[in-house]
Amino acid sequence: MLATSKVLASAATATRRRAATSAAAAMSTSTAAAAPPSGPIGKDGRHKIKQPREEWREGIYDHNNEPMVKRRDGSYQPIEKLRGFLNYERNPEPYRKPLERLMDWEELNPTEADEEKHSEIERKVQAARCMDCGTPFCQTETGCPVNNLIPEWNNLVYNGQWADAIDRLHKTNNFPEFTGRVCPAPCEGACVAGLIDGPVTIKNIEYSIVDRAWNVGLIQPRIVKDRTGMTVAVVGSGPAGLAAADQLNQMGHKVTVYERADRIGGLLMYGIPNMKLEKETVDRRVNLLRGEGIEFVTNADIGRNVDVNELRANYDALALTVGATKPRDLPVPGRDLKGVHFAMEFLTKNQKRLLMTKEGTLESQWDKDTFITAAGKDVIVIGGGDTGTDCIGTSMRHRCKSVTNFELMPQPPIERAPDNPWPQWPRVFGVDYGHAEVQAVFGKDPRVYSVMTKEFIGDDDGNVKGLITQDVEITAKGPRAIEGSEREWPADLVVLSMGFVSPEDYISQELGLDLDQRNNIHAVYGDYRTSVEGVFAGGDCRRGQSLVVWAIHEGRGVADSCNAYLRQKREDEVAAGSSAAGSSAAGGAFANLSSISPNI
Repeated sequence: MLATSKVLASAATATRRRAATSAAAAMSTSTAAAAPPSGPIGKDGRHKIKQPREEWREGIYDHNNEPMVKRRDGSYQPIEKLRGFLNYERNPEPYRKPLERLMDWEELNPTEADEEKHSEIERKVQAARCMDCGTPFCQTETGCPVNNLIPEWNNLVYNGQWADAIDRLHKTNNFPEFTGRVCPAPCEGACVAGLIDGPVTIKNIEYSIVDRAWNVGLIQPRIVKDRTGMTVAVVGSGPAGLAAADQLNQMGHKVTVYERADRIGGLLMYGIPNMKLEKETVDRRVNLLRGEGIEFVTNADIGRNVDVNELRANYDALALTVGATKPRDLPVPGRDLKGVHFAMEFLTKNQKRLLMTKEGTLESQWDKDTFITAAGKDVIVIGGGDTGTDCIGTSMRHRCKSVTNFELMPQPPIERAPDNPWPQWPRVFGVDYGHAEVQAVFGKDPRVYSVMTKEFIGDDDGNVKGLITQDVEITAKGPRAIEGSEREWPADLVVLSMGFVSPEDYISQELGLDLDQRNNIHAVYGDYRTSVEGVFAGGDCRRGQSLVVWAIHEGRGVADSCNAYLRQKREDEVAAGSSAAGSSAAGGAFANLSSISPNI
């Protein structure tokens, strides 16, 4: 721990003087490969430009007072979009330098004061690379799940029409400030420009649109004037629940969101660490939704301290967006040792402590017995993906002694494999922010591939002190352990980050909902109705563990289906009230629909 702290302290001094080495600067996932001195990208990480005064002297002054930008052919010309994908290189905005950002819990993305932040000119250059392709795969099912109108707002950014850009962005995405920070950008994997060159920096452009809109006041509460009189309870305040609530509220229904935690946001609040998504960003959007008329209730664990049947009886419809919160376990000898924790337990407790610190809660009031610290420990994270990286980054900020990341599968290839063609998501080797931070401090990548845990080793007090692994090979029947390949690893803290298997089942049992073969709530995709009338389900609790952007997509779908149900229910009630025969509106279009063909 002392050695790590010395490294970080020394590095902090260096970065404060802006003298960090180019090798450290290149560690971020978002940092483009270094260009040769003669290339269009300068030492500052941006396309080289000539200021108007220089151009005027050379007789090629551009009358719109915009600097000339260096193209791939070496010439300085005005920015143009017709052949932008040929003239300009992909140049994603880099994260803050690894050794600098490890000194705090602030976001990875650079602020306006950071030298890494892209200029207005560079943003325009990157938007100019969008090629107006005939079929924009970036916004299809192989790209963006919410079908963002990517070519449209890229063009609007190129033309400086930022107000129109945020309007088009909000047409399909309720929370671009979340996806612009945490989404792995499947849209870029499906970008047509990526067939032969680097894809457009779609994620950076989305992020810049929404952050600029917040900063200049373009995002304001949209007060609903006409209400339907219908009420909806949304259970779960993660991205799916918030998206469903936002849509239903704008449709005129009265929406109440119930959250079992003490803060609104679900995964966004406690599952994603602060360096990827600052909690002020979540609170800002939640406060906007509250101002638009949505009611939020915290510490409401539906099915435990709130009766779910009573809730259903008090609302016209019930939307379940409870996520997939049952983690995949590792049932090997020694699993019950102290110091072996699930990833969400580790991340949630860290975030709660961080929030208490920011809000001024005295250290004497912290629940130190339940806090999980990696400080001074040998940490092993079992499982990769975004959550595994978040556990690595959190451990590094705790000042761990070392961190190692086990992955069951082999190391991915550098380029697409033949069975992974465009426009599929590229399953290739990459360096995420946590990996870059470990490399910057310890000088090596933390990942160990093709390995599985055989046993946890404990000390006399029941604490984990190490584990034994075996190398594996992938066969047609799945991973197979290689005999005689056992290795022992020191570990004071083990974090299990192997994904989630299903939602917790106490709500579905109480309501008598049908489940699918993976124990998710059964509801047909595109319809979202469960086996119980008036109850809808969407997000990870329906489709299984997935991305934030997929949760937003499903939340919007739940809202559309729920809205259709409520409107028909109102029409049936009106018809029943005016019918001379007093016919009942029960049943009809809202009978049990669980047997509808999946081909709907």
